Amino acid sequence: MIDLRRLTVLRAVDYYGTVTAAARALHLTPSAASQQIRQLGKELGVPLLEPHGRKVRLTGGARTLLAHADAIASRWQQAEAELHATADQPAGVVRLAGFPTAMCRFLGPATARLRARYPALTVRLRETETPRCFDLLFNGEVDIAVVEAIPGNPAVGDPRFDQRPLLDDPFHLLLPGGHRLAGRRCVELAEVADEPWIIGAPGDAWRVHVLAACSAAGFSPTIAHEACDSSLVASLVDLGLGVALFPNLAQLPPDADVRTVGVSGTAPSRRFLTCTRRGARDAPAVAAVLEAVDELLPR
Repeated sequence: MIDLRRLTVLRAVDYYGTVTAAARALHLTPSAASQQIRQLGKELGVPLLEPHGRKVRLTGGARTLLAHADAIASRWQQAEAELHATADQPAGVVRLAGFPTAMCRFLGPATARLRARYPALTVRLRETETPRCFDLLFNGEVDIAVVEAIPGNPAVGDPRFDQRPLLDDPFHLLLPGGHRLAGRRCVELAEVADEPWIIGAPGDAWRVHVLAACSAAGFSPTIAHEACDSSLVASLVDLGLGVALFPNLAQLPPDADVRTVGVSGTAPSRRFLTCTRRGARDAPAVAAVLEAVDELLPR
């Protein structure tokens, strides 16, 4: 009989890349995590760890087992969902995570609706960026995340996660109120190629979108300032320190003297996804949250 807890450790080593990182995520010592995997190998009669320099790595047998381990984890999530589906209405605790815009526009309002709709359901919110959302889902710390589709995310077909499109959020050009193009309805990005630009810091998803859009328009922007907070970006534009590409759903400070102008042609956009552990989407509490989020989509 396989101990599913040991299978969880094996999956964590594969997900996080090292025994040490997996142990940290699971609140174990590295030696305890290694011992769990070695014991699993003894139960199966197949070595799952092998020396690799001063460290260890998963064997080919472990890789074979992992394909089945992900399927087992998914079926277990489905079993839990079916067991709880007999309740009259969602109850218990459901935990949500997302980046700031997702929290403000979807998860926060959905939580308010659910509090009135299902008094027995407790919703917990956690603000975090997209890469961390996948970690929290994988290790069971959250149940649903609204993430942004960015390079480096697990593939949409990753067997550990169920990722589905929510909406596309287009960008527009953000200009100071007195800018020469502020009265236009649409502009070509090339028309502001020589302007100073305000974009996200390295590693920020916003920066990835801006650089890709500028590259598609045939130029590399002159980066004058780096900022990730939408209110700060708008304030810097208001001060005349540069132009920016700004997502439609991001909040603009009410007192900022800025203008939003459309981008001609195919406007750049960011894609929002809802994400759960695979097999968990039909659990009553999870389904209730996803229904409330869907009600908030623009029609």
